[in-house]
Amino acid sequence: MEQMREVDRIMIEDLHIELIQMMENAGRNLARLAVARFAPARVLVLAGSGGNGGGGLVAARHLANHGVGVEVVLGKDPGELGDVPARQLDAVARMGVPIVAEPSPADLYIDALIGYSLTGNPWGRIAELIEWLGGQPEPILALDTPSGLDVTTGEPGTPSVTATATLTLAAPKTGLLETEVVGELYLGDISVPPSVYDVFGASMPVDLFAEQAVVRLSPG
Repeated sequence: MEQMREVDRIMIEDLHIELIQMMENAGRNLARLAVARFAPARVLVLAGSGGNGGGGLVAARHLANHGVGVEVVLGKDPGELGDVPARQLDAVARMGVPIVAEPSPADLYIDALIGYSLTGNPWGRIAELIEWLGGQPEPILALDTPSGLDVTTGEPGTPSVTATATLTLAAPKTGLLETEVVGELYLGDISVPPSVYDVFGASMPVDLFAEQAVVRLSPG
């Protein structure tokens, strides 16, 4: 988790690749994976207040552009969103994508409630939405990590999402490789240069995304 925070810092402060650019890449790739893997007619995006929620809102916009029926449920009051996610929410609202108070059945649920920075168990409205997801039979596509999962240890919190598939970003977090709750594991390109990984002595193939912006990491 500390390494991912440092990746974000290097991208923004050293390379001037801003959060909104990385968020756009993440959400676009999430929408593409949703369509390619699940071909949904209707999607419900559950979005939190931070960067993860912002990526989910970007996905909602791209899905709507592809003709998919989309609704958004927020895990926090709109006034609690960070500056960049709030801009994404404004764009989605201006497009006419419904922002609804309560979740309802869909062909696919996008879990964009909590990202890698989770500490402790989910609580409040977000915990309620996670529990609601747990009772739905339709597939769940998680952004970066299933909400409630500790990405360092791989231990699910209470409550935690069990995903059908997870699109993680930049690099696979250790905990995602230690648990089955991620479902099918994919890695999405958010334009992190190989030089950033060199700072940690990490080895990422320079041609990993040469043919496509989303690659599957789990077998299959």
